[in-house]
Amino acid sequence: MKFNKYYASALLAFIIWGFFSLALKPLHDYPSLDILFYRVFFSTTALLVINFTFRINLLKKSLELFQSFSKKKKRNTILLTCAGGFLLVFNWFLFMYAVNHVTLQSASLAYLICPIITTVLAFVILKEKLDNWQWLAVALCVVSCGILSYGHLTEILYSIVIAVSFALYLISQRRNNEFDKFLVLTIQLVIASLVLLPFYPMFSAAIPSESLFYSMMGLIVGLFTILPLFLNLYALKGMNSSAVGILMYTNPLINFILAIFYFKEDIQFSQFIAYSLIGISIIVFNKNIIFKST
Repeated sequence: MKFNKYYASALLAFIIWGFFSLALKPLHDYPSLDILFYRVFFSTTALLVINFTFRINLLKKSLELFQSFSKKKKRNTILLTCAGGFLLVFNWFLFMYAVNHVTLQSASLAYLICPIITTVLAFVILKEKLDNWQWLAVALCVVSCGILSYGHLTEILYSIVIAVSFALYLISQRRNNEFDKFLVLTIQLVIASLVLLPFYPMFSAAIPSESLFYSMMGLIVGLFTILPLFLNLYALKGMNSSAVGILMYTNPLINFILAIFYFKEDIQFSQFIAYSLIGISIIVFNKNIIFKST
């Protein structure tokens, strides 16, 4: 695996997501479900406007391509795209709830477990190959996650569910690679909106009137939703799921640094050791790129 535009796209996506808490924490007083509603609805609206304003020709070509598929391939494409939409909305809700109502570190732990789950699922389901050094990196990650989970049962339960949902999203979208990724993202967010729409009248609070909410939501939609999701889907065109999964460790490492130095959360020595192991595992997994070996 070489450092290329796909690798750079995945790395940039997870770096951006690592700073997501900076936009999410100021919305601590708003219900997590409301944040999810507006994040999905605003993102979907923005993507639909972009596609139907600037990308009509691509939409027509994509429709023609879909119509050329066999019935089985059409069914598989629809199932994978719909699954992506469901998994996204489920993952987002749990992540935002964990950040604002559990701990930032519990959300970080989810993305520490997720690369391991993604790597193993990619190996089992997609038959992606890993060399011995990469398996060593996975083992180091398992050890670090075991250290972090000790004595934090609630956090680990949230983390596991969040991690599995995003791992399944990555695995499913690795196989869903026939269409333009921006279009796929649009369809998935439309599906997510349709899933949430029936619940909005019943479970939403009063429509927010504070400028803070809409300024932070603008950042969440543009910088922390549309851009990194597109970069992530684009990366999956040229990288295997396990490699993307390991790069995901960039996200919790940034969260960990923010938790200590910005949000002033308490940190234990064992957590410092665990995150150090994670840093080492990233280097080991990507040693062919870092040291330009063959």
